Amino acid sequence: MSGHSKWHNIQGRKNAQDAKRGKIFQKLSRDIYMAAKSGGPDPDSNPQLRLMMDKARAANMPKDNIKRALDKATGAGGANYEEITYEGYGPAGVAILVHTLTDNRNRTVSSVKAAFSRNGGNLAESGSVSFMFDRRGYIAIAREDLDVDEDQMLDDVLEAGAEDLQTSDEVFEIYTEVADFEAVRDALQAKYDLDNAEITMVPQNTVPVPADKVEQLQRLIDRLEEDDDVSEVFTSADFPDED
Repeated sequence: MSGHSKWHNIQGRKNAQDAKRGKIFQKLSRDIYMAAKSGGPDPDSNPQLRLMMDKARAANMPKDNIKRALDKATGAGGANYEEITYEGYGPAGVAILVHTLTDNRNRTVSSVKAAFSRNGGNLAESGSVSFMFDRRGYIAIAREDLDVDEDQMLDDVLEAGAEDLQTSDEVFEIYTEVADFEAVRDALQAKYDLDNAEITMVPQNTVPVPADKVEQLQRLIDRLEEDDDVSEVFTSADFPDED
């Protein structure tokens, strides 16, 4: 693993994400719909659906919203969504993956292309960016008020079956193989409060973003995340610390 701190970028964007709670619920609804559509509506036999429902609950999504997404997946006449991933580069050569869930491919590609072109980026050929990322399980445990040192956490992480532990003054960041994610998450959750737990795309290497490119790159990411068809945005950006 590189020295990339996903937590650094998560925390840097937390306030903006909180302000978009309605859109977050909308995206989570589509994720639940897609998982139920492809693997069935029973979370006990559909790990992806269980993961999406856990993610929705962690975001305090109302139970009625979750139920509507499940009803839509099992009912007749619902919209047919497809997953499409777009790849591109942003300012400073930052690699960007855009996961979308859409019922109108033409609308989505037009919107994603406009976001890139108007904010100093460009779409790339399929496969030109995705190889720079690895699919991993990611768990974050904040260190504030946590009386556990790195050696103890490392013992617990290895015992749980995780792949890697990264430590900073603020947080323990744990990475797992996708197949081991749920077991590791459950084992650590029995001992600690988890601040984040998800399947994500982790860049193999990060790109330091110069101060004069931060605002432009942030606009591009915001524009993508505000799109109703976009479910997740992953980047190789390493944003500078705020003063």
